[in-house]
Amino acid sequence: MALYSEKVMDHFRNPRNVGSIENADGVGEVGNAKCGDIMKIYLKIDGDVISDAKFETFGCGSAIASSSMATELIKGRPVSEALSLTNKAVVEALDGLPAHKIHCSVLAEEAIKAALKDYYDKNGIEYDHSLFPDCESCGHCSAE
Repeated sequence: MALYSEKVMDHFRNPRNVGSIENADGVGEVGNAKCGDIMKIYLKIDGDVISDAKFETFGCGSAIASSSMATELIKGRPVSEALSLTNKAVVEALDGLPAHKIHCSVLAEEAIKAALKDYYDKNGIEYDHSLFPDCESCGHCSAE
């Protein structure tokens, strides 16, 4: 068990914010085909503040711990702060992840951004599309 920090084990064994939010203001789902992890993040946003965040994760202990920690880090924060959450911040808050599990923290960051994009889209809020890169907008394929 020395491979995982006490915080990772705590968030795996006692995950915070598990579940869904009915009529969520934003929902984001991402997955990693290589490892099979799937994360779904639900957000409730009041004004410009994330009043609640929940997750449903199908994956390994690191994926569950990353989801749990990421939702803890954004609850009660302005949307702009949640948008700037990085996978590195999730890893640091968990006191580290093994190198081969860093992708779990990346999924947590991506799921939160997907939920925020969904919130913006549902509410017709203008945003910088470069903050939400996806296959349709990145231009990588069309540039080849």
